[in-house]
Amino acid sequence: MEQGIAEAELAVAATILARDLINEPASVATPEHLVEHARRIAKENKGVRLAVFDRAEAERRGMNAFLAVAAGASAEPYFIHLSYRPANAKRKIALVGKGVTFDSGGLQIKPGESMATMKCDMSGAAAVLGLFSVVSRLAPRAEVHGIIAATENMPGRHAYKPGDVARAMDGTSIEIGHTDAEGRVTLADSLAYAAKLKPDMIVDLATLTGSCMSALGEEIAGMMTNNPRLGERLRAASGESGEKIWELPLPTEYAASVKSDIADLKNVSSTRYGGAITAGLFLQHFVKDIPWAHLDIAGPAYAERETIPYVPKGGAGFGARTLLQLLKKI
Repeated sequence: MEQGIAEAELAVAATILARDLINEPASVATPEHLVEHARRIAKENKGVRLAVFDRAEAERRGMNAFLAVAAGASAEPYFIHLSYRPANAKRKIALVGKGVTFDSGGLQIKPGESMATMKCDMSGAAAVLGLFSVVSRLAPRAEVHGIIAATENMPGRHAYKPGDVARAMDGTSIEIGHTDAEGRVTLADSLAYAAKLKPDMIVDLATLTGSCMSALGEEIAGMMTNNPRLGERLRAASGESGEKIWELPLPTEYAASVKSDIADLKNVSSTRYGGAITAGLFLQHFVKDIPWAHLDIAGPAYAERETIPYVPKGGAGFGARTLLQLLKKI
């Protein structure tokens, strides 16, 4: 009984922090604000360490895909790496959260009604920060890394443009087909960085595509994975957490749609269909053969109305509890 109560308290704490971060206005929840929370987490949680890369350091490391998205924003971008390395670690897991603190769409700007809730485009990052706020109390037998590329996507005078080519830190060149498909461009560097850590598995969470919402609605996240065993683990964690996920395929036949004539990849598909899947195939390129799962949380990340009793209107903190359950079983 006591153990169950203690685990519930961790789930509540992680979820509330994630919700609070999402619900803050974008004028407050800037990339620097996420860094401040990461610093607080590292200070208050034994065994948690933090590395933060500013624009100059990110450039030195070749994170030019991430920096391309950041180019139009006045708010400074930051690349955040939290880590927890217990002595008894049996596995290494990297958790990657999309950290676009406001998404205007960039030069290909969103219509007003589509922009209204775009402060929630850092919901993946919020889930990772929520998990790390309790990781030392959870004490998993795993080395855990939390990775967030934090930036705004804005149409400033230096903004990246359709037709630009950005190069990720692993050398992959990316043609920019649309500036509002920025999340996968920032994730390219996040996933490439995660892969360099040589983890046993990578899980990313991102409010990535409206296509996933069209397929699964507002309460279910789409899961794509290159590893059936990891998919089973996440389905089990989802069942324990109450956060619903549904697996979508990654058919190799669709991969050609994100190829470019002038670069290695293009950040939008050449077809209008299957957008959640083609985004997943784009991301898969950066993890190589490492077991990986992508959670497209565009639907359940933000509740525009209350449909689930325990999810109030606003930021849902989706993913924090599933990550907690995943780490419990490792």
